[in-house]
Amino acid sequence: MQKTVQLTILPSEAAQPELVRQYVAKSVGVHLHEISGYHIQKRSIDGRGRQPRAVLTIRVFIGERFEEEKPVIIRFPDVSHAKRKVIIIGAGPAGLFAALRLIERGIKPVLIDRGKEVRARRRDIAILNRQGLINPDSNYCFGEGGAGTYSDGKLYTRSDKRGDVRRIQHLFVQFGATADILTEAHPHIGTNKLPSIISAMRMQIESSGGIVHYNKKLVDFSINEGIIKIIKTSDGDMLEAAAVILATGHSARDIFQLLEQKKVHIESKPFALGVRIEHPQELIDRIQYHTITRNIHLPPASYRISEQIGGRGVFSFCMCPGGIIAPASTNACELVVNGWSPSKRDNPFANSGMVVSIDNNIALTYLKKEQKKIRFSDGLLLMEFQRAIEEKAFAAGGGKFVAPAQRMTDFVAGTHSGSLPACSYIPGVRESALREVLPDVVYETLRQAFVDFGKRMKGYFTDEALVVAAESRTSSPVRIPRDPHLLHHPEIQNLYPCGEGPGYAGGIMSAAMDGERIASLVADKFS
Repeated sequence: MQKTVQLTILPSEAAQPELVRQYVAKSVGVHLHEISGYHIQKRSIDGRGRQPRAVLTIRVFIGERFEEEKPVIIRFPDVSHAKRKVIIIGAGPAGLFAALRLIERGIKPVLIDRGKEVRARRRDIAILNRQGLINPDSNYCFGEGGAGTYSDGKLYTRSDKRGDVRRIQHLFVQFGATADILTEAHPHIGTNKLPSIISAMRMQIESSGGIVHYNKKLVDFSINEGIIKIIKTSDGDMLEAAAVILATGHSARDIFQLLEQKKVHIESKPFALGVRIEHPQELIDRIQYHTITRNIHLPPASYRISEQIGGRGVFSFCMCPGGIIAPASTNACELVVNGWSPSKRDNPFANSGMVVSIDNNIALTYLKKEQKKIRFSDGLLLMEFQRAIEEKAFAAGGGKFVAPAQRMTDFVAGTHSGSLPACSYIPGVRESALREVLPDVVYETLRQAFVDFGKRMKGYFTDEALVVAAESRTSSPVRIPRDPHLLHHPEIQNLYPCGEGPGYAGGIMSAAMDGERIASLVADKFS
């Protein structure tokens, strides 16, 4: 007989398998010797009480043979000689998982990416961090694996109705992730481990007969009777395909502009903009775990917090315990910050985006006030607004991707910071009045939010916290529409917008699921 039980015990107890076994036996009301074994199916931490607890969901074997959980292995056939080819633009999670799914279905993917393969990309990121020099096609956002590869590898998603979350997790394990991601409530791989997993995926695609090109950017395409016939790449190649999956990320502004120039319908999409907050990790541990020193069996504490202020949402985004703030810019003279954590999350700082919902009215008001010329159609309005904020942040930092920053208390008081606390941001920070960088509504909303959050999390509102601008790439500012049933663009029958860039995902898992969904639909259409 098998039963599923839930235990809520101390983290130190959860680390002792025999003690867990005793709790399981007591929970199901049998003698200890009747328990032949158990599997932990889900693990989380409940920090709401005065003493944090581990919450375990366990499948227990009672009076029958215990069976070890076997890894799920998905087989990929050889598609070297497949008649059908599908071009995939972008080698982020949406593109990679679309390619793998196509191979499963016997279709040959041709994957092209503007950036470099994952290890060469690491060198460009190091130059950006240390020298303030950016490669616009190889950075934290662009290159093999997409933005998530060097921005942490969080695998948590609330979009579990969009696809098979468990299947995506098993594929990550198949390509090198630890099995812990199958049980943790908020699974995380870490920037130090994710690159090798991405490389393993690409090697599988190539060994199965798929084709992967790097340093190859989509620059043009021809449409005839509502069908893309030819795409042109930056190196002059002209490629034909039965279908094109557009899986570029949220920062591919040149693709958005190309679609606008081709008069392909696109729409502005509300997103969120703000700052990145950094606290000492020890402080967040004390707040969340109600203890001076974090127990060795507890992970570095995280938080998720939101508020409605003046009818506008403000919320934490991409919280990175034991993390590092990084320059996520894609162009010179534009400054974007993001955060990431290594697998152990053992850095001394905790950072999180803190962002405010943005719509067309805010963007128009700001651009008019700044006397910014709107260079494109309404579909690119929010992209232009995003760019204007990033340019202002770069100027306020003084160049070389040094970031403008203030202590949190000075940000709220509207005063200059005489000094700044130590921080993780490698290019460095410069004291700056962030009210001169951010739109008025964003600044005022954040001021109130920090005070309110400090009341809910005692100690959060502190001069030990650093506010860094600008956190502006939370999601795509553009939506590329697609038919609700057939999922291709309403005007182009073989163009399939996919993942985060076109506005259909938000993170690694949801992008991967959307990539699989599109690939399955394309395969169904072919068959």
